[in-house]
Amino acid sequence: MNLSRSLPLRLSPAGGQYDLFRLVDSCCSPAHLPTVRAAHARLLLLQHLPSYPSAAAARVKLIQAYAACSALPAARAVLASSPDRTNVFFNVLLRALTRASLHRDALLLFASMRPQGPSCSPDHYTYPLALKSCAASGSLLLGLQIHSSIARTGLGANLFVAHSAISMYARCGRPDDAYQLFAEMPHRDVVSWNAMISGFAHAGLFGRAVAVLRELVELQSPRPDAGTMASILPAMGDAKTKDITFLREVFDDMRFRGLIAWNAMLSIYAFNELHVKAVELFMRMEKDGVEPDAVTLATVLPSCGEVSAFSLGKRIHEIIKRKRMCPNMLLENALMDMYANCGSLKDAREVFDSMSARDVISWTSIISAYGTRGHGTEAINLFESMRGQGLEPDSIAFVAVLAACSHAGLLDVGKRYFDSMTSRYRITPKVEHYTCIVDLLGRAGCISEAYDFIMAMPIEPNERVWGALLGACRIHSNMDIGLLAADSLFRLVPKQSGYYVLLSNIYARAGRWADVTSVRSVMASKGIKKLPGGSNVEIGDQVHTFRVGDRSHPQSEMIYDKLDELLGRIRGMGYNPEVEGTLHDVEEEDKEGHLSVHSEKLAIAFVLLNTSPGTPIRITMNLRTCSDCHHAAKLISKITDREIILKDINRFHHIVQGVCSCGDYW
Repeated sequence: MNLSRSLPLRLSPAGGQYDLFRLVDSCCSPAHLPTVRAAHARLLLLQHLPSYPSAAAARVKLIQAYAACSALPAARAVLASSPDRTNVFFNVLLRALTRASLHRDALLLFASMRPQGPSCSPDHYTYPLALKSCAASGSLLLGLQIHSSIARTGLGANLFVAHSAISMYARCGRPDDAYQLFAEMPHRDVVSWNAMISGFAHAGLFGRAVAVLRELVELQSPRPDAGTMASILPAMGDAKTKDITFLREVFDDMRFRGLIAWNAMLSIYAFNELHVKAVELFMRMEKDGVEPDAVTLATVLPSCGEVSAFSLGKRIHEIIKRKRMCPNMLLENALMDMYANCGSLKDAREVFDSMSARDVISWTSIISAYGTRGHGTEAINLFESMRGQGLEPDSIAFVAVLAACSHAGLLDVGKRYFDSMTSRYRITPKVEHYTCIVDLLGRAGCISEAYDFIMAMPIEPNERVWGALLGACRIHSNMDIGLLAADSLFRLVPKQSGYYVLLSNIYARAGRWADVTSVRSVMASKGIKKLPGGSNVEIGDQVHTFRVGDRSHPQSEMIYDKLDELLGRIRGMGYNPEVEGTLHDVEEEDKEGHLSVHSEKLAIAFVLLNTSPGTPIRITMNLRTCSDCHHAAKLISKITDREIILKDINRFHHIVQGVCSCGDYW
């Protein structure tokens, strides 16, 4: 067999080394592995010729090529069989192992270098790789030993080595040591600052990460770059409003904003549930002509769903199609969630049905989409289909199917699934599962059973468990158990206004107005105010937010005129405002007026003014919709011939011709 025929380049004895270098440099995926093996065979023939003096360099290239093709055992074999190996051989393989997250193997390889002799001693390329593996594997003791070796060799002043040492200390739980090392550096470039910011961020010390960033900004040189924005991401869950505002200022002041910086700022908004800002930033990104990648789109799609930015979500779907980014399970799952959260179950199902492969997350998303609309039977059928395809439900999948049973009133089915979690799948129930069962029992009117269930829980019930019980007590006017639930809630979350309002409403239903006044007095004395309702709607390329009684919108006068017209028309159909659920510190004659300006009513009027007949109305709320707005929305959908999709914090209400998907079971 002529081995040279299997290669795209002809390898002559004289020029073979250069041709082989060019050849292996072009190999970068497992598909190229046969070519690399053929080149390896050719090298074995050529290396014995007097005219082929660079066999060592060729072997280094082969290690690189095998590593690029994910053939790490072959790369190790080349290293082991090389008689003239130096630290360059080790560095190449060490880099490959680190990139593949094989950190234990990388550290074992590092430990084998010194016994090979002086030519294999670690250098300024080796140490950063070894420290990176220490950081990733939490190997503090080995990291300390390596740092000690660095100090003895005098390489501590090397920037790359210092950056890696900072990261190692921070990732291994020694952020103060990392900062001391950072402070002692004689010269710090932007990468040094980024390493320290990232170190604090990975340690969960967001405040200290921001403090270092502020210090960098004050110095004015070096200037923050895209890496600076990305370095702060790991601790974004602890961000405060003022810190996010500062980060946006840093972003806006950057001279060169690459895609990494845009993605980082989008993530900062998304992580902190500032979904309107995330959507607005993405639209600015589009306007500036910055081409998004899969990370960008997977980051912004959930925000589109959270604020019902349906048009933008559809446009992103077109981008994904145009760039042929699918199949990509991460993107497809994000698309499905976006459509479901925007109220378009049809589009969500089309994405699900078109997926070439699905994981448990995919199934859980579509089960949840059906469940939150009250389509319990469909959700259960999907759950069983998932099991039929050999996928075992996980803890989150059970939350989805239990919630679906709760929303649809499928009491016995929900109980069976809860039992099967432990008996069949050996999944230990978490507080989310217990909350679902309390909600399931409570909605079905089994208040005493729900209370007994809480008392028998093997874990401490949290506010969501007691909140589900209190909500059920309001629905079924059970004051005795409602007071017990409220007492537990006030001890757990004494400043949460929603639970005081629920208790107030329970008293109001019972006609105990003195107790209603007492609850309101307690709220006033503690400075607790009811969270104002807010509703988001998308028109064109903008998300509009309305608050209760909002008059800040430019079309405010037209909105109120339209709302008056709508309320007048539905009164003719028998609508009477349900004043029971409104604030009881509002004067009795003002309660109806207070209800008429709830945020969802204003949002409905606004969409009717600004869209053509037949356009669905999609509204996302920050609270649970009240019974009066739910009733009004059903009647408005009938007189305007519009679909109205109300997404509150608990579920969807998909209203068509006066009929809601919840079946008034909510």
